Amino acid sequence: MTRSLVSGRAARSAVPNGDSGPDEDTGYLTIARVTGPHGIHGEVRCAILTDFPDRFRTTRQVFLGDRKTPRSVERWRLVRGAVILKLSDVETRADAERLQGSHLFVPLDDAVRLDADSYFWYQIIGLDVRTVDGEALGKVVDILETGSNDVYVVRSADGQVLIPAIHEVVRSIDVDAGVMTVRLLDGLR
Repeated sequence: MTRSLVSGRAARSAVPNGDSGPDEDTGYLTIARVTGPHGIHGEVRCAILTDFPDRFRTTRQVFLGDRKTPRSVERWRLVRGAVILKLSDVETRADAERLQGSHLFVPLDDAVRLDADSYFWYQIIGLDVRTVDGEALGKVVDILETGSNDVYVVRSADGQVLIPAIHEVVRSIDVDAGVMTVRLLDGLR
């Protein structure tokens, strides 16, 4: 899930609200989605939507569903690529079944801290992309995961450009200014 470059590593972790960016009104990041009940004692099985599954070791509270209902995490464990959670006020299998499809959130302030040249996807998507010569290429609209590095999908009025997330191409990322500067290699247009 985490890949990419030296000068702008993108981490999918804590991808907010349907992979679209942080919930500007509420300031939460999505870390998991309830896929169903687990057992008969109110545990839920969740798809992990973070590059940092160990975050559940220290996460004491999550916010559940669209209403962001606070729930304490009573216990957790990783099982075959999923996380099993026991949340407060979820006592039976029927309680757990009602949560199926719900997302689990944490506040933006509780996001895992990334290394200095690393970014969450929501910070990359929406950046204006310019060449080192100042030519505007468009905006990052998506990120494709590949075997070796991420690829930023940049859309403009003329179509789209696929930018490999490697240091030779992505020269700088300024999240505060909303700009990614790239040096296009031959054949990238």
